Formats: sequence, C-alpha cells, structure tokens
Amino acid sequence: MNVTVESTGALERRMRVEVPIERIESEVDSRLKSVGRTARIKGFRPGKVPAKVVRQHYGKQVRQEVMGEIMQKSYSDAVMQEKLRPAGGPKIVTEDEDGKTFAYVATFEVLPEVTLKDLDKIKVETPDVEIGDADIEDMLLSLRKQRATWDEVARKSKDGDRVIVDFAGTIDGEAFQGGSGTEIPVVLGQGQMLPDFEKGLKGIKAGDEKTIKVKFPKDYHAEELAGKTAEFAINTHRVESEVLPELNDEFAEAFNVSEGGLEQFRKDVRENMEREAGQKVKGDVREQVLEGLLERNPIDIPKALVQEEMHAMQHDAMRRLGIEDHDQAPPQENFRVAAEKRVRLGLLLRQVITENKITIDEAALRAHVEEMCASYENADDMVNMYMSNPQVMQQIEPMVVEQKAVDWLLGNGKSKKKKVSFKDYMNAPAS
Repeated sequence: MNVTVESTGALERRMRVEVPIERIESEVDSRLKSVGRTARIKGFRPGKVPAKVVRQHYGKQVRQEVMGEIMQKSYSDAVMQEKLRPAGGPKIVTEDEDGKTFAYVATFEVLPEVTLKDLDKIKVETPDVEIGDADIEDMLLSLRKQRATWDEVARKSKDGDRVIVDFAGTIDGEAFQGGSGTEIPVVLGQGQMLPDFEKGLKGIKAGDEKTIKVKFPKDYHAEELAGKTAEFAINTHRVESEVLPELNDEFAEAFNVSEGGLEQFRKDVRENMEREAGQKVKGDVREQVLEGLLERNPIDIPKALVQEEMHAMQHDAMRRLGIEDHDQAPPQENFRVAAEKRVRLGLLLRQVITENKITIDEAALRAHVEEMCASYENADDMVNMYMSNPQVMQQIEPMVVEQKAVDWLLGNGKSKKKKVSFKDYMNAPAS
C-alpha cells in the first residue's frame, strides 16, 4: 500500500492511497469460490456452477463489496501509518484503475495540535458573598409575599396595592390585538405594565372610569405598536391591599419545618441562600477561567466538529421548545458562534486533562451528585437513584472531569477575592 499526504489547509489533509490490484482480485476470486459452493442458478446443481457463470451473476456485486471493505480497511491503516487524527469522516473519490493499482483520494480534517500556554496568567476574580441579617430579612419578606392574601379597601390605590380593572385600548380609534382585558389584576410598583399605564392606575378607587394615554417604546416587542400612542378606557372593579402572613412557627411549618420553629427556619433560609450564592459563584468563576483559557490559547478548529455541534444544539433547542417538525426548527446557522466556542473549549480542556493526567474517583462523582441533589427534600434518595443508574452516570462523569480541569486551571492561575453583598451580587444583571 502506497500512501501520500498533503496539507490543503490549516487542518485539511488530502491523502492518496494506492492498493495493489492483486489484493482486490485475490479477495474477489476467493469470495466467488465461496459463493459458487452454495449458489442456486437455474440449470445447474448446487456446487456445480461453473466459475465463469458464478462470476457473470455475482462478480460485480462481490467486487463492489470487496472494494468498499478494502477502502475502509486501507483508510484506517493509512491514517494510523501516517499518525493522523481525523476530526470527521473523509470525502473519498476513486481514481480510474490502471490495471496495476486501485487508488483513491480521501479528503478530511484533522484535529489541531494543541500547545497550551500562559495558563498561569489566567486571572479570576472570585466573589466573596456576604450574607447579612438584612439579607435574611429581605428573603423572609419575599417568602411572606409569596403567601400574601389581598383584602378589598375603599380608598384610592397606591404603590403596593392590587387593582382589578377592565381595559380596552385603541390607536387612532381602532382596537388592536392584545389591547383589551377583563378583570386583570395589576400590582402597582412591580412594573407589570408599561410605565404610562401603571401611572394611570395610581389614585383610582372601585367604580372609577377613566381614559389614559400610553406611549409604547420604540423598541417594543410588537413592531406594529412600537413608538405609537394608545388610549385605554379603564373600568375599576376594586382596589386591594396586601396582607402578609405573620412570621412565626406556623409560617415555618408551611415550609416543611416541623421542628425548631422560626429559629430553624431562619437557619434553613440562610443555608439555602449560601447554597444559591455558592452555585452562582462557581458558575461565574468557571466562566472567567474558560474565557481566560480561550483568550490565551487561540486554535484552529475543524469545520466538521463545528457542524456536528451546531446540529446537536439545534436538536436540543427543538427538544426544549417542543418542536417535532424539522422544518420549524431554528436555523443551524443561529448556533454557529456558540458551537465554535464549545468545540474550541472542548479541545483545549481535553488537552488540559491529558497533559495533567486528570482523573476522578467515585468519591468525586458522589460529591458532584450530592451537590446536584442538595435542594431536593429527599436528597439522599435522589443521590442513590442517580448513582445506581449507569446511563446517567456516563453523562455526569465527563462533566465532573471537566470541572476538575477547571479547578486545576483556577489553582494554577491568578485569583483574588472581591467582597460583595448578597443583594448586589444576586440581583446583578447577567453579563
């Protein structure tokens, strides 16, 4: 077998393989003899069919099978011989036979040679989240509001009240889609409605009727309404005041705190806040590490892997959106930027894992699963269920190895802590 390889791009390779024709003919002859022993052809007894007749009936089919198998085997052997690492399947074009050799050209991409650098220069700022008593009280207030009731009042509405109204909107005297509603509850001060609309509901009381003008923003999601001014006829059914439940042992029991009362409930709330903040910190730190790895290690990536990732992301989006008809799927091109980033990170992290011989044991797997299940009431049962399911653990294991690589990068980079309040950190807009 004769093999030649040339680079036709940063990662593309063009490999020409020549196979002696005798190898093909010998295998064809051998198979035709085997076929002839069992072939059933009209006019001949089984096993007595002349070789020429067997070749006439089966020669073309057998030759195609042999050539296909030899191409597959010789391609694998050639790749190993040349120490190539294909990133995807090859595009193969056969050449005309010259009577001496069978030749084909395989074009494919190879995985890039990754040389990691500047890992010690990756900079990370780790949020040190402070949870104070005021944060606990704010969270308790939020939980009380979740279980609030509403009492009707005879006064005019103010911030924090809930008003129940009918409304009918028009633009230039014409009604528009989504512009009307019956007995719609609006809590003032929560920004449920456009500012002009909510402003018009302040100071009204049950039975009031009024018309308010509302200016739609220029970037409003409904293009046909963007930048326009509408008039809304309002009919007020009632005004209601929020009634919060008392913060006591009975309130704690409503959140499944059966022992320890309100004191234990406060501890549970703090633990939940610490866990929630910890998860966010972990995610933020991970993102900084990965961005630093990307920034300091630009590499070429195979188009084939990007295409595979785009396809996978499209199908994942279809599953999440409940789309079954592929014609209705989001275009694959929408996922290109994210797919390229995933592929690039995957190759870099794989190199980090390989170079540093990063592995995990069952204890690390269990710790990850326990963290995943910490928010469940029956956390121990969930952990055991995951750990006893081989298919689930096969999916979790690469995630744990990857996180260990991130931890290694964090430990070898430059990290500093930054104190931040729970409220500011948890309410910060996503970057």
